[in-house]
Amino acid sequence: MKTLRNIVCALALIATALPSTAAWADPLQRTDLLKNDIEVPGYQIVQVRVDFAPGSLAPRHSHPGEEVAYVLEGTLQYELEGHKSVTLSAGQTLFIPAGVVHAAKNMGTGSASELATYVVRKGEPLVAPAK
Repeated sequence: MKTLRNIVCALALIATALPSTAAWADPLQRTDLLKNDIEVPGYQIVQVRVDFAPGSLAPRHSHPGEEVAYVLEGTLQYELEGHKSVTLSAGQTLFIPAGVVHAAKNMGTGSASELATYVVRKGEPLVAPAK
């Protein structure tokens, strides 16, 4: 019985020493809001909310269509291939042309969020990692 109690105590100490499961969560959280066909044959509109943990990065990627990024909160820095980086705060928007490789980073110490609206070709993955 004493051995069992020692094991339970040791497990409790280990559990309190480990980071919380929240700290293990993905630093980017994507929430699909809308996906709908549009009148342009073969295209659809997609809306996604992207939440960035402090300092997190959406690595270089592209989309099979245009994106309009609207910063809901925080400060995000966007790096578009072939363009100067741009830093946006809540209420500002950015147009990202189809196929342009880009990345986004939360530059603040708190959370940041964007509303991403895409007009993309149907049947293709929404996000393609850059090579």
